[in-house]
Amino acid sequence: MDFVTLNNGLKMPQLGFGVWQVEDQEAVKAVSTAFETGYRSIDTAMIYKNERGVGEAIKQSSLPREELFITTKVWNADQGYDNTLKAFEESLERLGLDYVDLYLIHWPTPEFDNYVDTYRAMEKLYNDGRVKAIGVCNFDIDHLQRLLDECDVKPAVNQVECHPFLAQNELKTFCKKHDIFLEAWSPLMQGGEVLNHPVVQGIARDHQKTGAQVIIRWHLQNDSIVIPKSVTPSRIEENFQVFDFELSDDEMEIINHLDRGERKGPKPSEMNVR
Repeated sequence: MDFVTLNNGLKMPQLGFGVWQVEDQEAVKAVSTAFETGYRSIDTAMIYKNERGVGEAIKQSSLPREELFITTKVWNADQGYDNTLKAFEESLERLGLDYVDLYLIHWPTPEFDNYVDTYRAMEKLYNDGRVKAIGVCNFDIDHLQRLLDECDVKPAVNQVECHPFLAQNELKTFCKKHDIFLEAWSPLMQGGEVLNHPVVQGIARDHQKTGAQVIIRWHLQNDSIVIPKSVTPSRIEENFQVFDFELSDDEMEIINHLDRGERKGPKPSEMNVR
């Protein structure tokens, strides 16, 4: 496993395991399989409705808590200072934990303009030692800049949709400048066209790897944190086997040129669902 060091000195596995769209009971088995494979970072959220399943897998494992890196998120309807503090306690109870390693705002929902107050509540949780690091999801540059201007604790992570068809180069440059790690959700474009793209498949053949492994490696070598999701044991293991090869500079550049600004999810500036 490779690790990154967040801007507050906390070490985080660069490759994690996502559980979006995994049913609560199914999450127990999936996360347990991930632990057995070697994953130590698990990414969940209140709105995924599987925090209890993740917590049960943690409880059933014999892994020391300090070896795990658990991320969860405050949902849009729970934003605001007091609501966020309450939502955090509820997430902690469902997970069965004393603290989480990373707590994130799920979306900025700019129409409601609560994300600064939400982030200030997260700063309190951070300063109180209830979370090891705080950050955001799906924040554009203007949302991030406002937090940098109005809040005290710099976000450690910005988790956004990112894959070869949506490389997020401008956002990556901004995040790197401000020592914020970009974390990729939907890193394989949910198993879409990108996996079978001739460029990806050609590089995969050259390395005797799968298209998914090549794309995950591309993320890692772009200094992004990446959280692929699967409930299939063979794919959970396959996605982890990415530390025994490297892409050349030319291969990285070829994949970089696949960017076409194509999203699977909504634009952050337009996502105002609560």
